[in-house]
Amino acid sequence: MKLWAKNTVSLKEVEHFTVGNDRDFDLLLAPYDVLGNIAHAKMLATVGLLTLEEAAMLTAELKNIYTTTQQGAFTIEDTIEDVHSQVEYLLTLKLGDTGKKIHAARSRNDQVLVDVKLFLRAQVEQTVQSVQSLFELLITQSEKFKNDLLPGYTHLQLAMPSSFGLWLGAYAESLVDDTIQLKAAYDMVNKNPLGSAAGYGSSFPINRTLTTQLLGFAELNYNVVYAQMGRGKAERIVAMALANVADTLARLSMDACLYLNQNFGFISFPAELTTGSSIMPHKKNPDVFELIRSKCNQIKALPNEIMMMTTNLPSGYHRDLQLLKEHLFPAFDTLRSCIDMMGLMLTNMQVKQDILQDEKYKYLFSVEEVNKLVLQGTPFRDAYKQVGLAIEAGNFTYDIHLQHTHEGSMGNLCNPQIQAMMQQVLSGFNFTQYHNAINALLAE
Repeated sequence: MKLWAKNTVSLKEVEHFTVGNDRDFDLLLAPYDVLGNIAHAKMLATVGLLTLEEAAMLTAELKNIYTTTQQGAFTIEDTIEDVHSQVEYLLTLKLGDTGKKIHAARSRNDQVLVDVKLFLRAQVEQTVQSVQSLFELLITQSEKFKNDLLPGYTHLQLAMPSSFGLWLGAYAESLVDDTIQLKAAYDMVNKNPLGSAAGYGSSFPINRTLTTQLLGFAELNYNVVYAQMGRGKAERIVAMALANVADTLARLSMDACLYLNQNFGFISFPAELTTGSSIMPHKKNPDVFELIRSKCNQIKALPNEIMMMTTNLPSGYHRDLQLLKEHLFPAFDTLRSCIDMMGLMLTNMQVKQDILQDEKYKYLFSVEEVNKLVLQGTPFRDAYKQVGLAIEAGNFTYDIHLQHTHEGSMGNLCNPQIQAMMQQVLSGFNFTQYHNAINALLAE
C-alpha cells in the first residue's frame, strides 16, 4: 500500500531502491506517528473536516495502535511502504472510509517531519538524563580525589601540578557546555511543523496552534516553506549537540588510556573491566576506553555527514532527506551506551597515591618556585630567569606543598558552582510540559 499510488505500479527495482532501509527506522517513529495522528484527528474535528463521532472513533483506534507500539507488537507489513501507510491501513481496515479521512489537510512530508521532531525531542531528553548522571558521577569522583595530585601536561610534556579532582572536574564542566548545546538542539526540534503539508500549507482552515498545544510543542514552525527546510537542519543541529558530548567522552577516554599505560601508571581498574591478550599474559587493555573513543569519533563525524547529504538542496522536500534517519537515529543509542560504560569505568577507577613524590616530576614545581620569588618581591621575569638557570645548572630545589586558592584551582575546585550551572541549564528544558500534553492527548 502506498499513499501516493494511483494506477501505475513502480518497477520493483525502483521500489526496493527508494524504500531502502527506511521501514526499519520507521518502526522507531511508530509511536510518534500515532500521536501526530491523534492530534491531527482532534484538530480536523474542530474545523469541520471530521465529525465528532468520526474523530472519537479514529482516536480510540489510534490509542489501540499506540498500545501495540509500546508493547513492541507494531509491525509494518511487507506490502506496505512506510509507517504512515501502515497506520492509515490499520485505521481503514477497522473503520472503513472514516479511516481514509485521516489524511485530509496534510502530506507525508509534514507527517514524517512531526514524527521526526517528536522522536528527536524524546531522544534528546533521554540523552540529557544520561549526561546528567555522568556529570554527577564526575563531580562525586572529583571531590573524592581532590587531594590526590597528578602531573599536568602541555604538548604532552611535563608542565605543572594537577590533581585528579581538577582533572575530573574539568570534564564535568565540559558536560555543562555540552548540555547547553543540547538545549539549543531541543529548542529547535520542539517546534511544530504539522500543517505545513507538502511545504506550502493547505487551503483547508486548519488550526495549527491547536496541534502545537496537543503535542506539547513549545512553538510553531510558522512559515510552511521553512518548516520543510528545517528538515536536515534540525538533524544537523542535533548531531552537532551529540558530537559535542562525544568529543568530551573521546578526550576523557584518551586521557584514561594514557594514564593506565604503565609508563604513566596513574590509574588502574579491576581486572574484569579490562581485557587480555591471546599471547601476552600480563596484558590489561583499556578496550572499553578505546571503543568509547572510536565510537565517539564516529559520532563527531555525523554533523559533517548530514551537512554533505543536504548540500546544494533547494527549498522544498527532496528524497535525499530520507537517508538522514539511518545516519542519525542509531547515534543516540551509541552515545548513551558510551556514557553508561564511561560511568562504569569511572565508578571503579583506582588512583595511585603520592605520584608527585617521585623526583622525576620535580620540574612540575618550577612555576611554584618562580611564584615564591615573586611573592618575596622579585620581578616575575627575573624570578623566571633565576629558576631557569638553577634548572640548567642542576641545582634546582623545590617543595611539593601547594597553595592554590583561586576559583577553579586545585585548592578551590568550585564544584558547587559548576553543579549550579548545570542545574540552571537542566531547569530550562521543562520536559514536564510536553509529557503533560502527551499524557492528556492519550487520556482524553
